[in-house]
Amino acid sequence: MREQDVWAWDVWGAARPGRKETNTAGAVTWFNWTQWPDHGPDEKILGDLSGMPVLDLGCGSGGNLAHLVARGADAVGVDVSPVQVAKARERWPHLDVRQQPAEEFLATSSAEFAAVCSVFGAAWFTDPAELLPLVRASLRPGGIYAFSHNPPALSGCYGPQASQMQPPEKGAEPLYVKRWDYEPGRWTEILRQAGFTDVTAEVIPPPEGRRTGTLLVRGVRAG
Repeated sequence: MREQDVWAWDVWGAARPGRKETNTAGAVTWFNWTQWPDHGPDEKILGDLSGMPVLDLGCGSGGNLAHLVARGADAVGVDVSPVQVAKARERWPHLDVRQQPAEEFLATSSAEFAAVCSVFGAAWFTDPAELLPLVRASLRPGGIYAFSHNPPALSGCYGPQASQMQPPEKGAEPLYVKRWDYEPGRWTEILRQAGFTDVTAEVIPPPEGRRTGTLLVRGVRAG
């Protein structure tokens, strides 16, 4: 991963507001697959988490990771941004958060996980040809891989795209990272080809008054 990519994620992380102290239901931890607070499915997508080893790729400031741990998972979070990792450790000192590129962690870790998740994280910003074999190798047979991000912004514009991040300094040049955009059907094919079964891919409709839904993909490691 390029140094500029790390800087871009630090810029993005520094500009993001922290997660609220509680959600609308009054819970201090909660899981959001979508970009809309308190909307869409929760951690049950990942199956029974109690005592299970779970990996959050691109965990950001740790909100979803904290909820996995609160639900009894033996969870690890990985994020490339030192700013985001520092936020996670400050708010939830008990979390196991690693500052490392997702593909580097997967390639060097000997851990085996029951579930791997990525919410607007590494699954969107890493070439699936590189990431999916590493994810599959890190999952136990029958383990679940699930990720979410925005649907493709432009019809017919698929594959690697440029994602712009604007530094807060006036007049600063924008920073760019790559993301990988595919329609649900194509994601289904990609996961099946990578050794996943029971693959589902759908766009969760946005809440009333919003225009952009959330793509949610889930697969089970075969064999």
